[in-house]
Amino acid sequence: MTPSDNESLPRTILVGVDLGPGSPFDPTLDELALLAESAGDEPVARLTARRKAPDAALFVGEGKADEIKLLVSEHDAASVLFDQALSPAQQRNLERHLGVPVADRTMLILEIFGQRAKSHEGKLQVELARLQYLSTRLVRRWTHLERQRGGVGHRGGPGETQIELDRRMIGQRIKALKLQLEKVKRQRSTQRRSRARNNTYSVSLVGYTNAGKSTLFNALVKARTYAADQLFATLDTTTRQLYLSEAARSVSLSDTVGFIRDLPHTLVEAFQATLQEAADADLLLHVVDAASSTWREQLDEVQRVLHEIGAERVPQLLVFNKLDALEATQRPRNLVDAFEIEGGRSVPRVFLSAAKGEGLDELRHIIAQAAVGAFSALAGHADEGTSATEGSSQEIAVTQDSNAATQNSVSFARA
Repeated sequence: MTPSDNESLPRTILVGVDLGPGSPFDPTLDELALLAESAGDEPVARLTARRKAPDAALFVGEGKADEIKLLVSEHDAASVLFDQALSPAQQRNLERHLGVPVADRTMLILEIFGQRAKSHEGKLQVELARLQYLSTRLVRRWTHLERQRGGVGHRGGPGETQIELDRRMIGQRIKALKLQLEKVKRQRSTQRRSRARNNTYSVSLVGYTNAGKSTLFNALVKARTYAADQLFATLDTTTRQLYLSEAARSVSLSDTVGFIRDLPHTLVEAFQATLQEAADADLLLHVVDAASSTWREQLDEVQRVLHEIGAERVPQLLVFNKLDALEATQRPRNLVDAFEIEGGRSVPRVFLSAAKGEGLDELRHIIAQAAVGAFSALAGHADEGTSATEGSSQEIAVTQDSNAATQNSVSFARA
């Protein structure tokens, strides 16, 4: 991107609030900045605050709201983005106070999903989530939702008539979308049953957004799926056949939607048909960004979501990607070892660089072993070797305790 391109982008102010233990908070606001850039905005300033509880009217309180207003004026910003969810009243009050549009993390992610969805199914899922989100915002937010003056003596005034009409129309559309997505879900179920009858071994890629799932998918099956160093590069599930000469058979490899923290239940619900692809897989390749300073938190949260969608018992292989981004002193001694995930379960782990091709042979070998029914034996063998949870040198030094206190909730978005 050229400097002139940056100058043409809408400027935005990023705001994060630390609400204490148990509340997700990113003091750097780096992920929110990536979200803003993915949506086509240019972050020009960041502001963090600490409160025991959100202010009922302005979320951040009047003093901080004045600071944000000053930043908006200084940087000629066109909008303000909050890293936490705002109530409809808080959003409306902030916009009146700041004089610019205000969006929270939820709205921002829905906007990006709307831009990136390409398939018919993806568009249906995103529209459903956006309408469910919008239905909670019809609280006298727009002037067109007021009752028109009229009648004898021109009596009347602001009322709920148009709000109720809009809410009813949204409700009808939500019902229609759910019926269409239920049809999609049945079609996917039929396809899965067909693969089961054909004895097709299915492998699904899962993981946090921007961990490199699509890059790995392309490297394994020589596909041309869109992959970029950005959040939510694409949302649509892609499935290809991967031939494994060692096993003398092909397996079905799916690049599924990924995960991101703090996504509302509405979007999780909308993407149930797609998420079922991971729950019904024979093997999950859980891709982790080994170069990320928060890989531990990302890994734990993805495990939590897998549990929510009923995929916690699916055999799992950890794929620590972006090995090429690690310093020489941070690289593991062996490309294959074992790692203990939540619940005390030890699973095989392989280090690789999807971009450079390093470690792909080891990954293919493990998938081949799994496809012929030897995955459990492989996991046991790896467990006898170096375990990352026992203080071995296999632990990646770059991620040590840099954000150990961060506790994020996660949902999805594909890398």
